[in-house]
Amino acid sequence: QVQLVESGGGSVQAGGSLRLSCVAYGYVSTLDYIGWFRQAPGKEREGVAAIYTVNGNTYYANSVKGRFTLSQDNAKSTLYLQMSSLKPEDTAMYYCAAGFRGSLVLSPNEYNYWGQGTQVTVSS
Repeated sequence: QVQLVESGGGSVQAGGSLRLSCVAYGYVSTLDYIGWFRQAPGKEREGVAAIYTVNGNTYYANSVKGRFTLSQDNAKSTLYLQMSSLKPEDTAMYYCAAGFRGSLVLSPNEYNYWGQGTQVTVSS
């Protein structure tokens, strides 16, 4: 089993920055892909970014490329999502996910384990 705990959300003005953290507990050595997803009220959950923990390859949704950056601290079993130049449309609950089982790394349907989420609110 794997447990994921997110933190770092908050309220910022447009153009600001936040850094989200996702700490993994349990059988973390079995994890290959870890992803960040978000869900705004009334919208479907969407993929934001993912990392292949084995070699550090990263994948980003077009909407966040150039603004969001993934990094990992393997010693701390922690994945970070640095978010810059935030926009009001980035407002959502952000979730960390692991236990990838498919082929589409930014599809929420391909992950088994989810954290409880952390809220990000960007005001104009």
